[in-house]
Amino acid sequence: MQQPEMVKVWDPLVRLFHWTLVIGFAIAYLTEDDLLDLHVLAGYTVLGLVLFRILWGFVGPRHARFRDFVYPFATIKQYTLDTLARRGKRYLGHNPAGGAMILLLLVCLLLTCFTGLAIYGIEEKAGPLASLLAGAGEFWEDVVEETHEFLANFTLLLVFIHVGGVIYESLLHRESLVKAMINGYKRAGD
Repeated sequence: MQQPEMVKVWDPLVRLFHWTLVIGFAIAYLTEDDLLDLHVLAGYTVLGLVLFRILWGFVGPRHARFRDFVYPFATIKQYTLDTLARRGKRYLGHNPAGGAMILLLLVCLLLTCFTGLAIYGIEEKAGPLASLLAGAGEFWEDVVEETHEFLANFTLLLVFIHVGGVIYESLLHRESLVKAMINGYKRAGD
């Protein structure tokens, strides 16, 4: 049997971003209050990665750009329904549901990082927001901390949904999306 033609889809920076983000988020999530210095370092790393990915979404190669994977809500809904019915169209780049998940993850990660910087400024009187939040009282400390924890947990839920979607799509289209995010290649169009 002839091997299918493979095409480069994911550039090295998208792949490096993805796997570094996986590690950074895992470290930040697992260290929480126990290893604050490591937690903060991981948080800054995640923030830098997210800011890079937002920039790369405008200037990167085709499949890294937002315009390649941002779809109207109706398209996302129809794609999701079709995929659940096992008749979803295969996409070379991000499919509509995957694109929506990427945007949602980026927003949640950005908000998680911002609230992390805020709580770091309030509790530790450190970081770029420390002087701005110096007079915040216990009420705001609790609000920011609860918001940060909610966002981190919600992001973890999104990660599980993302991984489930990747597994489902890989089985549906008989193509390892994980392997594609490692080596950058996917099967050419069907």
